[in-house]
Amino acid sequence: MATPPLDRRPIIISGPSGVGKGTLYNRLFAQHPDTFCLSVSHTTRTPRPGEANGVDYHYVSMGDFEDLIAKDGFVEHAQFGGNRYGTSKMTIEDQTKKGKVVLLDIEMEGVKQIKQSSIAARYIFIAPPSLETLEARLRGRGTENEASIQKRLNQANNELEFSKTPGVHDKIIINDDLDKAYNELEEYIYQSSD
Repeated sequence: MATPPLDRRPIIISGPSGVGKGTLYNRLFAQHPDTFCLSVSHTTRTPRPGEANGVDYHYVSMGDFEDLIAKDGFVEHAQFGGNRYGTSKMTIEDQTKKGKVVLLDIEMEGVKQIKQSSIAARYIFIAPPSLETLEARLRGRGTENEASIQKRLNQANNELEFSKTPGVHDKIIINDDLDKAYNELEEYIYQSSD
């Protein structure tokens, strides 16, 4: 039986690319089926092979996306490489009404926007043991070219600096050992909120 945590606020997970966020929250979903759901973002980019509308993203036109911005429909939105990405308030509300705890995987700028929105959430930052370890993980993927790796490492450095800002994150987990990091994540999510 799926037991939801006592604290049902959305969970915002952030951290640099390659730090293992997906591995951690996918394990959480596997351990607690029907309890959590990943917030599906809206995007103006075209689906990649194997991606499905409503599963990977909600694919919308630039016009529709801008309409949603105008109607204040996003808790956060950003632009990357000419495409827009955003998390809609409706998506979070719909899933919360269904009794799910919504999990958002969001980068630093998105975290700043949600902090300023009306959404009450819990913020978790997943940090690498060191930038060197992160670099080794990114290189180990074998999917990135040198320029892309350097860009991700610069961004990681910015995110790690930002994570040191007092009061931004409720919990910082260093993903040095996957099992240990997962246990910390689960304990934090399920701790009784007083």
